[in-house]
Amino acid sequence: MTITAGHAADASAEPTYPMPRGCPFDPPAELAQLRVEKPISRVRLWDGSSPWLVTRYEDVRSLLADRRVSSDSSRPGYPDQSASIRARRENSTSFITMDDPAHARYRKMVIGDFTVRRTESWRPLITRIVDDLLDAMERGPRPTDLVEAFALPLPSMVICQILGVPYEDHNFFQERSRALVDISLDPQVSVQANEELREYLTGLMAAKEAEPTDDILGRLAQRYVLSGELSRGDAVSMALLLLVAGHETTANMIGLGTLTLLQHPEQAAEVRDGDPAVVNSAVEELLRLLTVVHTGRRRVATEDIQIGGVTIRAGEGIIAAGESANRDAAAFTAPDELDIKREPNHHLAFGFGVHQCLGQPLARLELQIAYPALLRRFPELRVAVPEEEIRYRDKMIVYGVQALPVSW
Repeated sequence: MTITAGHAADASAEPTYPMPRGCPFDPPAELAQLRVEKPISRVRLWDGSSPWLVTRYEDVRSLLADRRVSSDSSRPGYPDQSASIRARRENSTSFITMDDPAHARYRKMVIGDFTVRRTESWRPLITRIVDDLLDAMERGPRPTDLVEAFALPLPSMVICQILGVPYEDHNFFQERSRALVDISLDPQVSVQANEELREYLTGLMAAKEAEPTDDILGRLAQRYVLSGELSRGDAVSMALLLLVAGHETTANMIGLGTLTLLQHPEQAAEVRDGDPAVVNSAVEELLRLLTVVHTGRRRVATEDIQIGGVTIRAGEGIIAAGESANRDAAAFTAPDELDIKREPNHHLAFGFGVHQCLGQPLARLELQIAYPALLRRFPELRVAVPEEEIRYRDKMIVYGVQALPVSW
């Protein structure tokens, strides 16, 4: 029987999403149960709304590629992650929450800086930054926080160089970036952080309009803002997205991925040895297993959609749960196990369809360089606190460890 909105179960029976985790390295067990028993079902969000949660790999992949679903967060029925995220998006939007043709227009302006070929040209820069950070770690105190010493500064330094943002301002933008991805904050705190970051980037953009620079902000200013093709405000929105996404996700993958490898010493040794094919495969497997963007890809239906025996009506919200899809046994053998030589591995950690992550070649390259370099420099690397003392970023859009004390 096809299920429609009119046949929805009593709201009191709908599970609350996101669900709490049990094991910090695995999605909630309730997601796995839904994937088997009710793969497309309604869930209850913070605001009382009941969007559809889609949990199976094939269904998630299909919906993310379906032109009948919208990424436009201003549409009625769009399932925002929290009150703070909704307030921030109402205050300032970016092309990640737009549909084509607007989305494609903005994306085209920066995609040339994130091709595989262009990204590969940054390998020497990334390698030098990695080596410098590891040198500083080696000279520094033990234990040390791997997040503060390595995982966070590496992608922050890289994206600053690429964008044209002064790294010396990292404390300012990292603090505000954290506020933008924190679903537990008071909405006004999120809005204020957004406004302060926009004001900062507006000043940078104005300077680059006056004096050309060879970086993304400089090219946006000179090619598009000064020509009138792009307003300064829209250019700032693009810059804000690239700055926040450019360090938050990779930083958390470095921290959480390292912790995962340390719990699998034989596989960590293979990554340390640095065979490129093994390292590349290991990065893909960590991306799949951990899926740090762990609160689903949010969409809203623009037409009625029949999928998996369910009718999703136009105007109803959809959460495509990549964190569940990447653990689907129908798509991955032994999906809850780390297998750094997994083949094939067509995970959805970067999404799918037209909104697939713009910066994925850069994220991959940073991880491919970071993991083996860290493990080679510190072959005796170990976590310096009991496991129960490690705190995780459960209330953030991007999952990870808050801090990771290590020694060697």
